Amino acid sequence: MNNSFSRIITLLRKERGFSQKKAAADLGISQALLSHYEKGIRECGLDFVVRVADYYDVSSDYLLGRTPQRSGATISVEDIPEPDAAGKENTLHGSLLPVLNKKLIANSMNIIFSILQKCGNKAVTKEISAYLSLSVYKVFRMLYSSNSKNPQGLFSVPQKLGSGRSAAAQHIALSNAECLVSGDKVDSMEGVDKNAMPSLSPEKLSLEYPLFASSLFNLIQNSELRMGAKKQSK
Repeated sequence: MNNSFSRIITLLRKERGFSQKKAAADLGISQALLSHYEKGIRECGLDFVVRVADYYDVSSDYLLGRTPQRSGATISVEDIPEPDAAGKENTLHGSLLPVLNKKLIANSMNIIFSILQKCGNKAVTKEISAYLSLSVYKVFRMLYSSNSKNPQGLFSVPQKLGSGRSAAAQHIALSNAECLVSGDKVDSMEGVDKNAMPSLSPEKLSLEYPLFASSLFNLIQNSELRMGAKKQSK
């Protein structure tokens, strides 16, 4: 049995507020045996995996770490909602600051991924996507973990290792991307054809992305102010 199983069954139990004693009794095993399963000391049989899946109403694939979807469904491009999709999950109330920054970042991402699509190199897209995904991961984990009561079973990398390892993975992804866009080969990944990179300028960006360019320009200015650049006088 893989390490995901012990982590996930612990997470599910704690999410529901069940004690080990209650969960063990409901599953028909001793508390000591459930403790061993949750710690990864002992491996269970497939019949117990099915029993746990039924008990927590999740799929066996989810318990085994084969999919992040609790139903066991695989996700396709069509299944992922658009960033601006309607719904309560996409409604921000109160301060305008979260709304403003969300739009600046989301609109800037539209330009970045449009450029990646034009360069037509899957390796670059993969590495830059990894870098950006790790940024989201780091911020979300920081927010999630700020409440000590939130179960850490959501993450497979221990909390004390999460920050350092995510930063290291981020540096590797960015380093790979920088080499690839320069046309260099990285391991088995082919670099970008130098003629494939689009010609860019503020004027061209404004013409090609009239809805998003101003967001990108504002994001650049705000970022460089954080970096110590002086604000340009009008």
